[in-house]
Amino acid sequence: MESNSTKNSVKTIAGQKGFSLIEILIALALLAGAGTFVAGKIFDQLHEGQVESTKIQMSSLADRLKEYRRHCGSYPSTEQGLEALIEKPAGGKECKRYNPGGYIEGGRLPKDPWDEDFIYESDGRKFNMFSLGQDREEGGEEKDADIYLYEKKD
Repeated sequence: MESNSTKNSVKTIAGQKGFSLIEILIALALLAGAGTFVAGKIFDQLHEGQVESTKIQMSSLADRLKEYRRHCGSYPSTEQGLEALIEKPAGGKECKRYNPGGYIEGGRLPKDPWDEDFIYESDGRKFNMFSLGQDREEGGEEKDADIYLYEKKD
């Protein structure tokens, strides 16, 4: 024998309607729109993090270059490149006080977040260093802009 409350709950369940296809599609479209917005913000933050990481790496390399200069009297030339921080350069101006272990721990030059080498230019008195950035091509704007250690002077 069924009680009244059981009959009422069966009627309520049987009388309920589900969501229509239109309602489900609208909900999915709203979720997709929100997801796109959130994903865009995440990718923007990822790019900002990569740019900051690049600047930190270049700043660290600049500190190593300054140490090289204290010991050798000048920065490595463009031809000697950043490799001079790892191994004593054979050509160019000789460095008599070169640190026997090099200037970078581990003996490997860091790469930028896009797995490319930093570009280094020097006349021995001053230097510039930059990364080609996300597009891996010289120039570019916004997210494709090159990242300079020091502001580029045209």
